Amino acid sequence: MNVVSNIADSSERYARCIQTSKRVRWDIDKDVIRGRNFDTAQKFLPDRLSLAEAFSSLSTDEKRYVSQIQGRTYANIFGLVERFINAKVLELSEDHWFGDQVALEALVRFSDEELKHQALFRLVDAMVGDVLPGGYRFDVDHNAVAHVVLGKSTWAVLALTLDIELFTQLHYRQSIDADPQLSELFRDVFLFHWKEESQHAILDELEWVRHDAGVTVEERDAAVDEFIELVAAVDGILQAQAKADAGYFAATCGRAVDDAETQAIHAAFLKAYRWQYIHSGAQHPHFGKVLSSLITEAQGQRIQSALATLN
Repeated sequence: MNVVSNIADSSERYARCIQTSKRVRWDIDKDVIRGRNFDTAQKFLPDRLSLAEAFSSLSTDEKRYVSQIQGRTYANIFGLVERFINAKVLELSEDHWFGDQVALEALVRFSDEELKHQALFRLVDAMVGDVLPGGYRFDVDHNAVAHVVLGKSTWAVLALTLDIELFTQLHYRQSIDADPQLSELFRDVFLFHWKEESQHAILDELEWVRHDAGVTVEERDAAVDEFIELVAAVDGILQAQAKADAGYFAATCGRAVDDAETQAIHAAFLKAYRWQYIHSGAQHPHFGKVLSSLITEAQGQRIQSALATLN
């Protein structure tokens, strides 16, 4: 009876995701951009995400510039991760081809929306590039990263995906939506992104729990290590981008920045990026609840020990 009840509940949750997807459906040009451009007189990321206070040597205007650099990287990071998320969603949909057609439709819609999000973030990168100085670099091969991620177990990839989907919602609700000083266009980009990501997080959880039911104890234990490896790989990307963004700031901020200050700025960028893309997700209450329901206490301690090294 419990199994039947759980299946019925899951089917209903897939159906609700479809209903919401239809209701919140949006168009990049008509609904999000609406003929507007980015304004460099405004911040792009709020202080709670950019960790503006960590950039202690910078003026108010320079901290605003940092928020704009970080905002561009923020869009690029999401464009990056949505490449492998979409591929995994399409792979998972095969499990439903000749089964639950409601679940299949929900995942197909998920994939379609992720493709749209990638297009939106490519556009944001180009539009921000039109108003900021030249020289910014995001030298990350999206396809190469996707191949590395997808080489890990489905369990580990879904753990990372749920983590990402949940912290995007947290960022919008607690920081982006709450800051009146932000660029209205930048806020709208992540308002519309949040509307669809809210459903994606539900689907991630459903698929992760469904997949977990079919793995062995040994496979799950190995997958925990793979999840840790994926987080470390994300951190490697963040370290490289923090260095690139600190160098870009020093070269384009309009004043001389000596080596010591450049190192401090680099450290502040890395602190902000680790908060945005690793720690804010790891500390998300719902992620912790789902993760702890699937793993042992010892496995949880392994994950916490790995995260503690990324400070």
